[in-house]
Amino acid sequence: MPHEEASYEIRVRGRLSDSLMAAFEGMRASVEPVETVIHGPVQDQAALYGLLDQIQALGLELIEVRRLPDAPEVPRPE
Repeated sequence: MPHEEASYEIRVRGRLSDSLMAAFEGMRASVEPVETVIHGPVQDQAALYGLLDQIQALGLELIEVRRLPDAPEVPRPE
């Protein structure tokens, strides 16, 4: 099965504390006025479902999940 890692942006309502953000190891966060945007690489669909389960288990309100466009491939010199 091919490796399907992709970057995602996940928006949750409110501002996450440092201890809550620690639950999302390997992800980065930015805070906007009324929400926190968690973004970073996700290995595959199973890992994405795991993140969504974690958000639910922490009692966070999910606003949006978006797969970010893949970076354009840079041609290699021959």
